[in-house]
Amino acid sequence: MPFCEVVKEDVGPETTLNNAAVKIFYRTYGHGPVKALLIIGLAGTHESWGPQIKGLTGKDKPNEDDDDDEIVSDDDSGIEVCAFDNRGMGRSSVPTHKSEYTTTIMAKDAISLLDHLGWKRAHIVGHSMGAMIACKLAALVPERVLSLALLNVTGGGFECFPKFDRQTISIAIRFYKAKTPQQRAAVDLDTHYSKDYLEESVGTSTRREILYEQYVKGISETGMQSKYGFDGQLNACWLHKITKPEIELIRSAGFLVSVIHGRHDVIAQICYARRLAQRLYPVAKMVDLHGGHLVSHERTEEVNKSLLELIKAAEMKKKPTDWTNLTMENPGYFKRRLTLIRSSSESKNAVSPGYFILEKFNRCLLFLFGLLVLAFEYARKAFRIVKPVKVGPSLT
Repeated sequence: MPFCEVVKEDVGPETTLNNAAVKIFYRTYGHGPVKALLIIGLAGTHESWGPQIKGLTGKDKPNEDDDDDEIVSDDDSGIEVCAFDNRGMGRSSVPTHKSEYTTTIMAKDAISLLDHLGWKRAHIVGHSMGAMIACKLAALVPERVLSLALLNVTGGGFECFPKFDRQTISIAIRFYKAKTPQQRAAVDLDTHYSKDYLEESVGTSTRREILYEQYVKGISETGMQSKYGFDGQLNACWLHKITKPEIELIRSAGFLVSVIHGRHDVIAQICYARRLAQRLYPVAKMVDLHGGHLVSHERTEEVNKSLLELIKAAEMKKKPTDWTNLTMENPGYFKRRLTLIRSSSESKNAVSPGYFILEKFNRCLLFLFGLLVLAFEYARKAFRIVKPVKVGPSLT
């Protein structure tokens, strides 16, 4: 089995011997001089990239399973793709401490994999948490990135909170309570796809019924994600943040960016993806599609077309001004005030109280509102009043 071993730089007292070296399971597909690294999201495995692997390489069988006469020389114009399981999921190692999971650490896993493969530069594609990892990778080693595709991405932290409505709260509770492949499959469908897509008729069945059977089979074969892995990866999402210097590094590196998102994503809100794309202007293009969180599966043809367009544009050295479909943002009054206060604070090497209030108020308000809604839902279920049932006269 193909593994890449990542040796920890710093082994703390809380780290066990088994966690000192992390093994990353990977597979490569296709052959050619163009290289693409696919980074999957929370609770996903390399197999989640199936539609994109097929679309980019024309194959769905790993290179290790190729017959000798099927191997194509790297002299052709094809694409070689590598997809892998992040630490904490699939066949990769599962560290037991949350401190072992950050998007920076996981980006270094991906960089180690590039080294292991002997790839000096590659097109980087990430989905959800994988897109957060891809951003960190691009900021850490921008010279090794040919292009950057970010699918269903947010900025991490409070931006990981979905919209607080009855549907998403129900999904969150069901996801947390899911203990069997059947329960997990049912909630995954509502998490990954838009409602109208699931209710589409495919022959005599709905797409929901067909996908449900596929999901149960897939989860049963790979197994449920361990608590260590889930908590660790969730912790990585919560701690993730792309700083202004990192944004500037990505913008000035010379590669193009595509931000691809499903309009009906109930997990990663599209407004945050648009915000990130705007911050990356003029090197970024925003592609919004009719789909849910797993838009790569729901709108496979459109996503694959966008990825191939990005790779082609990068290979042709297309100018950012000819690539972007965004315009320079015209900041409103409060944004202008924040910019002035920030620059004033930086010049004085201090943080202005006005800036602190304006910058943090919305985030704190959103967080408190979320806690209030969750508390209300739990209280409503815990203390709901059950009407007494009338009992008829005794027969004795």
